[in-house]
Amino acid sequence: MDDPLSRNRLDGEESPYLRQHADNPVNWQPWDEAALTAAQATDRPIFLSIGYSACHWCHVMAEESFEDEDVAAVLNDSFVPIKVDREERPDLDRVYQTICQLVTGGGGWPLSVWLTPEGKPFYVGTYFPKTEDPRRGNVPGFLDICRSFASSWETDREEIENRAEQWTDALRDELETTPSSGSDSKESPGAGAGGPGTGGGSEAVDADTLGAVATSALRATDKEYGGFGSGGPKFPQPGRVEALLRSHAETGNEDALSAATTTLDAMAGGGMYDHVGGGFHRYATDREWTVPHFEKMLYDNAELPRVYLSAYQLTGEETYATVARETFDFLQREFRHAEGGFFSTFDAQSDGEEGKFYVWTPEAVDAAIDDERTAELARERFGVTEAGNFEGKTVLTIAASIPDLAERHDLSESEVVDSLAEARNALFEARESRIRPGRDEKILTSWNGLAIGSLARGGLVLGDDTYTELAEDALAFVREHLWDGERLARRYKDGDVKGEGYLDDYAFLARGAFELYQTTGDVSHLRFALDLVRVVVEAFYDDDAETLYLTAADGETLVTRPQELTDQSTPSSAGVAASLLLDLDAFAPEAAFAEVAGSVLDTHADRIRGRPLEHVSLALAADKRAGGGSEIVIADDGEADGSGEGAAGGSDVEAAEAAVGVPDSFRESLASTYLPGVVISPRPGTDDALDGWLDALDLDEAPPIWKGREARDGESTVYACEGRACSPPAHSLSEALAWFGRSADEPGAAD
Repeated sequence: MDDPLSRNRLDGEESPYLRQHADNPVNWQPWDEAALTAAQATDRPIFLSIGYSACHWCHVMAEESFEDEDVAAVLNDSFVPIKVDREERPDLDRVYQTICQLVTGGGGWPLSVWLTPEGKPFYVGTYFPKTEDPRRGNVPGFLDICRSFASSWETDREEIENRAEQWTDALRDELETTPSSGSDSKESPGAGAGGPGTGGGSEAVDADTLGAVATSALRATDKEYGGFGSGGPKFPQPGRVEALLRSHAETGNEDALSAATTTLDAMAGGGMYDHVGGGFHRYATDREWTVPHFEKMLYDNAELPRVYLSAYQLTGEETYATVARETFDFLQREFRHAEGGFFSTFDAQSDGEEGKFYVWTPEAVDAAIDDERTAELARERFGVTEAGNFEGKTVLTIAASIPDLAERHDLSESEVVDSLAEARNALFEARESRIRPGRDEKILTSWNGLAIGSLARGGLVLGDDTYTELAEDALAFVREHLWDGERLARRYKDGDVKGEGYLDDYAFLARGAFELYQTTGDVSHLRFALDLVRVVVEAFYDDDAETLYLTAADGETLVTRPQELTDQSTPSSAGVAASLLLDLDAFAPEAAFAEVAGSVLDTHADRIRGRPLEHVSLALAADKRAGGGSEIVIADDGEADGSGEGAAGGSDVEAAEAAVGVPDSFRESLASTYLPGVVISPRPGTDDALDGWLDALDLDEAPPIWKGREARDGESTVYACEGRACSPPAHSLSEALAWFGRSADEPGAAD
């Protein structure tokens, strides 16, 4: 029988990250039954390394240790070495990242974990140099750690196993148990640990949740440079910015608006934004947002445009719309699969150097731009100097304003704008000849869901159907390749489909489909969103614990079943799911979606109250629940292009398949009005035409959101609804919104 531990088995994997390690002398195993069975059969501890293809320090550790024969000998002889792509297995990453945070006070990638053969952790860290390096403080050498545990496993096994049991108990308290399931408080396993068993509470989160988030966000804001925290690195945190924008819209808090826009301006003006090609890098390494970590992730370039669109609606500042457009254009140009799905990441490195693709020297700028004055304007605008700001070269930032450049060069502002547009085109063309960063061409269901939702919203807000079509193409790709009619798969790569879907796959994709319905009025998108959230309730909600887990009840059993409650690099899947369940309850009242969402929010009420800034998505869902929810129902009387006739006439099947759309008379108002958390619900103009939709949704009668809300007076009609009470029928958005204190006359205006 073939011994799986006798060779490196990553050559059989499709993940680009795993394949990067297929030639290592380490006998890497994927996380699968063969490797886990072999660990128990040989009674060897597991060394687990978790990373992803765009991870800079993952590459460094690979070069220093995993390509080294001495390291390989120890790992192969004394351990079962397992490699995991964290993007394919968010459940494993969540479990073992949590123990790293509890024990060390930090985390990140590469994540290095030593486990018993049963998967229980007993030592953890992130990047380790091959040998101890005094320049890195007290970080031990990786080779010494491996040799020490190889010996200790034989001589001090009991101590290791006792620690593993304690850490596993702490993990279960932190990730799995809830007050509803009878959690017992346990002591922290190490320095920097958060209090275990802090979730849950019988008292519901009150209506001031949004205020608590905004207050915490303001307290954490860097008032000088924007963002959160007093130093670097700085991460985007779009959920926190969105909460500040919502707080301003609801209360008129100018400090909240200032904190939000200062952060958005800093990110868009600094080196985290790609001023040549559009799109955002992962994060800034410094307080001033100057030097980024150069990897580009789909999830950042999906979620960040969403908050820039919100700022555009709220303030009317065209700069925010431009950032969203350029980011969407980057996704279309660089991340789109030919059939419509979106790839995952770009590496930070190209040609062996971090950031090489993106940085400039004055000589390189001059060589790229023919006109001397245009080149000079570009150097001044983007801060390109001989000294540079990153290893002798320059990461482009906005270093000079248009008015300053116009005055300095005795030009009109329009002349400067035109010259800079020419300069950007020339820099882009010159950059295209450089060696490009590697691209991870996995297509992940969850991250595509984020992109679909953002693009759908962009199509409406920016008035550009190109973005709506991109969203529909991506959704069609996921439905074709990653949905079998009952369950989602996690990822697609070159025809290979792998992994069961997690809560984030269902929640993010359902939100994306629901956003598409709101933009297009296509009932098939609404039906798909409902299908997905039904699986969320059936497979991920636990009645006893009254919570949503990241893994399905029938999924692989790990040392603990994790929840995803906090917002990290992506929103909390539990928070997104809870918010979506509240929204979709209006369309399927028999499913009791709102009751499930309420149970989840009540279970974690103490967490939300105690640490609102870490639980933004859950907090925003709690705010929505406290407010009773708001909807704008649009009964289309055939004004939208190609919609009314198909919806009003023909068979039920034709009616069900027709997209009623958003009438042109309402689109401009909806595009320019900031309506956070409000559901936009197009429907056919007559109840006769609605019958086909009800058939498509398997409903016997019209749900409350549509009941009695037909088009009136031969015109498309809008109803503004709050807490299941609605305004009188209106033929303008301004008139309807006035019913609950909003106006469409000015961007984002509110009473």
